Amino acid sequence: MSPCLTSHLFLLVVPVMSLLLLFPPIGWSHDNPTPGCHLYPFNLTIRSDRRSTCKGIHLVYACVGYCESSAFPSRYSVLVASNFTHNITSASRCCTISKDAKVKVRLDCPRGRHHEEIEILTAKACRCDMCRKSRY
Repeated sequence: MSPCLTSHLFLLVVPVMSLLLLFPPIGWSHDNPTPGCHLYPFNLTIRSDRRSTCKGIHLVYACVGYCESSAFPSRYSVLVASNFTHNITSASRCCTISKDAKVKVRLDCPRGRHHEEIEILTAKACRCDMCRKSRY
């Protein structure tokens, strides 16, 4: 590339880069969320059937977020034991419920016919823990 063309290209790239730093595209955030998972509240609607004959709404919590995971080359002993098929070892952690609680949800039926109560689980605390296939 000629020096003249390089300098012109540089003059075009610098303003674009400075605009990206001043006005980041939508979805970019200056807030760097910390690794971990957190309680997230949402309203859960429970219906007794497809026609919503009886229904109830209750605030419950889920665990959302992310956890740090890593992958690295396997040790030689792991390679030998796996007949050289297990090249990468990973240590994965998933956001999961560490403490839960039962809550009662009252289902109201039309015209005051009857009221039902059911118990559901809600998250009370979250943590990053070893990922287990049975949970997901």
